[in-house]
Order: sequence, then structure tokens, then C-alpha cells
Amino acid sequence: MGDNEGGSYEAIIVFRTTIISSPMPWILFALAGAAFAGLVTIFAKIGLQDVDTTFATTLRAIIMAAFLIVVALSVGKFDLGNLPPNKALLFIALSGIAGALSWLCMFAALKLGPAPSVSAIDRTSVLFVLVFSILFLGTQFTWKALLGALLIALGAILLI
Repeated sequence: MGDNEGGSYEAIIVFRTTIISSPMPWILFALAGAAFAGLVTIFAKIGLQDVDTTFATTLRAIIMAAFLIVVALSVGKFDLGNLPPNKALLFIALSGIAGALSWLCMFAALKLGPAPSVSAIDRTSVLFVLVFSILFLGTQFTWKALLGALLIALGAILLI
């Protein structure tokens, strides 16, 4: 899948053993991702009681990898003979490392702090995405983006 601003993608939804193909706008994927991220925070907070955060993050990564391999195999997308080009593979690897570092920090914060506050601060990642996308991807800075960023920051502050 590439960038398709405002468009829709052909989505493969795996439900039990049935694979349903239907057009779905990107915003539904984003909302589903946000809902699952909310569950991740709650499940992690409960699971981190009396467990080392680094070990818990490692277990989570192993479980995620196994789950994703099963999903990729079930939809016919697991093909090690067709790896992405070097540049794409490098940035996918960097994304994986950044995600691992993010979750090491997130689990450490969840172990020590209240879930709503930790999650609110974690969601300020949107602000970093905005800045990084302006610096590295050429995204145009707009006043609408500034207002959105300020509201996200204010929301995070209010939830701390």
C-alpha cells in the first residue's frame, strides 16, 4: 500500500477463517489502529504488574511477530523471496527499531505512571510526526496543522 491521500484501499479483513475483500477508506484503518492502541495500553498496564518492562516488551514483540506471520501467511503475503529493495528494507528496519524503543519507553512509563497520563503523553507523537514530516518528507506547514498540534499538546497537558 502506498500513500493515497483521501482515497481508499482494497482492504483484506481477516475474521476467523473468512477473508473478506472490501473498499475501506484510510480513516477507518486509522480509527481501528487508535482503538487497538488504546487496548494495548490497558492490557500492558494490567500485564506489567510484577513483570520487568524490558522482558515484557520483548515478549510482546515475539507475540506480535508470531501473530503477524500467521496473518501474512493466511492472506498470502508472506514471501521471503520477494524482499523490498535495500532502501525500503533499511527504513522498515529503522521503523522497527524506533517502534521497539518507543515501546521500551512506553512500558517503563506505564509501570510507573497512570495509564491515561502515559497514553496522553505518548499520543503527542503526532506532534513529532508533524515536525519530522515537515523536515524530512516535505509536508507543507499550515495554520490548521499548527492549531491541531496545539490542541493535541493542550489535551495531553490536561490529561497529565
